[in-house]
Amino acid sequence: MAYGRYLPGSLPVIRLSPKMYVTIPIDELRPGMYVQRVNGAWLKHPFWRTSFLATEHHVQRLRDSGVASVDIDPSRSQETDEPPPAAEPDAAAATAAQGAAAPEPAPEPAAATVSPRRAPVPQADLAAELTRARRICQEGREAVEAMFQEVRLGRIVDTAAMVPLAQEINASVGRHPGALIGIARIKTVDDYTYLHSVAVGALMSNLARRMGMDEQACQEATLGGLLHDLGKACVPLEILNKPGRLEDAEMELMRAHPAHGARLLGESGVENEAILHMVLHHHERMDGTGYPARLAEDELPLLTRMSSVCDVYDAVTSTRAYKEPWDPAEALRRMASWKGHFDPVVLKALIASLGIYPAGSLVKLSSERLAVVLEQRPDLTRPLVRVFYSARLRSHVLHVDLDLSAPGCNERITGIESPREWGFRDLHKLWAP
Repeated sequence: MAYGRYLPGSLPVIRLSPKMYVTIPIDELRPGMYVQRVNGAWLKHPFWRTSFLATEHHVQRLRDSGVASVDIDPSRSQETDEPPPAAEPDAAAATAAQGAAAPEPAPEPAAATVSPRRAPVPQADLAAELTRARRICQEGREAVEAMFQEVRLGRIVDTAAMVPLAQEINASVGRHPGALIGIARIKTVDDYTYLHSVAVGALMSNLARRMGMDEQACQEATLGGLLHDLGKACVPLEILNKPGRLEDAEMELMRAHPAHGARLLGESGVENEAILHMVLHHHERMDGTGYPARLAEDELPLLTRMSSVCDVYDAVTSTRAYKEPWDPAEALRRMASWKGHFDPVVLKALIASLGIYPAGSLVKLSSERLAVVLEQRPDLTRPLVRVFYSARLRSHVLHVDLDLSAPGCNERITGIESPREWGFRDLHKLWAP
């Protein structure tokens, strides 16, 4: 390949990496060049992925976005100026991104027809994905803590550093949603502030998939979940970790965190209106009684409505400084009873995405045995469970995995149980050993 074709004599080479990436101004970008990186403030450009084979569409979109330069990989570029085949992965993502930044997303047709009785079949083995999920949670906790620390030191946050983490979370949820969502729910009081962001990112990814959103929108939802509580970095730790009820003045400081978060993202160069709205308004309610602006139903975009549901679900199912966690199934049941709080269609989709009995739920079977839910099945009333206790004999029994959806299985779930009332404090060890 003649590299000179991409390096006109009048063009100064700004950077040439050891991997032979070459930085060129956007006016010199041509179809057939392999873009390794889009330079400039993150989320200003129309592409989530920054590595792709450029087409005419990509070139025009990048020029229109105001991007100044790109890094190209001559070794992966093509001689032709013709667009590559339609299977080129970023074309669809770029098209979806045009509408992704709008503050008022169009209604999602799939959301209106969500069925509570169907669930996607996991694409990966649960045990294998649990191993990956533990690593993602550990790395995610460290990344979020580092981001908070930058804020506390008065520095501009590099939110672009969270994009790879969001991509990993989204990919894990795509392989097996129950693994990462379940692992992220297991947090100590000290871990809550940081792992809550990881958990909400995973919940947002899963919910977006359930509502029929495309891959670009799923990744945007994941990233928004990761960033939604950034403003808590501006709240004193003694308030964040206070074990008792907050005083009025303390509550006022706590309720300022959405505004702080939106400000911090704006200062870091984020211009995605959907994410900014979500960060600022994820504590609003459909009936207009939330904060900070008391916005009502017609003022809340879809992504913001989704974030409200995911944020609350993870909060009530996690161990907090001032309360014990609710069982996942119990949490969904209670949330469904809060009139005016959530978008009912979005809440229904969350239940469908997690299952009527989410992974980790304690359930009683028709045989008077207790079991913990392991995985969902297409029929959400008949998940895969692990039987471990006889309610009648009040004693542990040999662990048996039981697929309630299997042909000929006569067992059924008769109700949800409270782990606290039965004295099971480490129930997660049964389904995520």
